[in-house]
Amino acid sequence: MRARRPAKSERVDLKGEAIHWDLGGSLSYGQYLQLDKVLGAQKPLTGERDEMLFIIVHQASELWMRLMLDELGGVLECVRRDELAPSFKRLTRISSVQSQLLSAWEVLSTLTPADYSAFRNALGRASGFQSYQYRQLEFLLGNKNAEMIEVHRRDAAVYARLERVLTAPSLYDEALRLLSRRGYGVPEECLNRDFSEPYRPSKQVAGAWLGVYHNAEKDWDLYELAERLIDLDYKFQLWRFHHLKTVERIIGYKSGTGGTGGVSYLAKALELKFFPELWQVRTSM
Repeated sequence: MRARRPAKSERVDLKGEAIHWDLGGSLSYGQYLQLDKVLGAQKPLTGERDEMLFIIVHQASELWMRLMLDELGGVLECVRRDELAPSFKRLTRISSVQSQLLSAWEVLSTLTPADYSAFRNALGRASGFQSYQYRQLEFLLGNKNAEMIEVHRRDAAVYARLERVLTAPSLYDEALRLLSRRGYGVPEECLNRDFSEPYRPSKQVAGAWLGVYHNAEKDWDLYELAERLIDLDYKFQLWRFHHLKTVERIIGYKSGTGGTGGVSYLAKALELKFFPELWQVRTSM
């Protein structure tokens, strides 16, 4: 039996739907989201159609990072106040955002070497290395490197923002301060230090986290925080790996437009961990 083709007149029945056809003085959907600005922000420099893909993937990733930064700010405040329960919802959302950022590489990897080569020269020295939101994320999570902000000197406001985050305690620093306030042995040199310098792992800090895991029933919220931080770190490492493989797939071992070695530079970051002792204690348990 042949399937019946729907009649042309068939459509969604709008009877009984109190649709506001006239918005009056109310904002429209497009006005509320400022879609004229958002959808007008794609300005390809060439006539190559794949440049639009490249722009949209990176702009969408920056929007997800914007949300991640906002949620991380809330997590930081929760940890400072020792009110961890609300932070878990935010960390769950951050985990979902990280999944979206990972998926972006899948879309970008549909770009072939020939596709990218057709418009790559138009980028000049523009590069993801210059993403100030990505740098802010790394600083907030604890990967401090003062050299990294030099590329932003031309933008005084961005430079000042990154400098503030560079010199402030990271999320991990605040977590260690909380451990100390809860009675776990964290060395003074880990609590009061130059926060613009990279964090150095400590055996005593590893011991403190091990104590949290051994006392999970009593200090469940600290245990849960540790596991949420591991999840965050784990997905960040996956993001870096997918970044490397996408770059390798598209440009091989060419240098990046920002002056780095490309794949060779990205490979250096694969072993970085924001919360090193949380990984170490897994061997000790």
